[in-house]
Amino acid sequence: MSITTERKAEVIKDNGQKEGDTGSPEVQIAILTERINNLSEHMKTNKKDFGSRRGLLAMVAKRRKLLDYLIANDNARYKDLIKKLNIRR
Repeated sequence: MSITTERKAEVIKDNGQKEGDTGSPEVQIAILTERINNLSEHMKTNKKDFGSRRGLLAMVAKRRKLLDYLIANDNARYKDLIKKLNIRR
């Protein structure tokens, strides 16, 4: 359900603004998106796993807050990110 270290490093490299960038909103949103996609697949086969469902909803809410922050501060970066990650609003 969680992402591997190699996949996380790849996501950071693809979305970071510089080397070792782990705190920018783009990186945080990309990592959350990867985790959300993995957990969504888990939820398709385990419909009664309510603990995981609660965690999934928390991750979606956190991603939504980060996206709201990004759109408020830099609309161009927001549009590039949602296009790159295929997140629709």
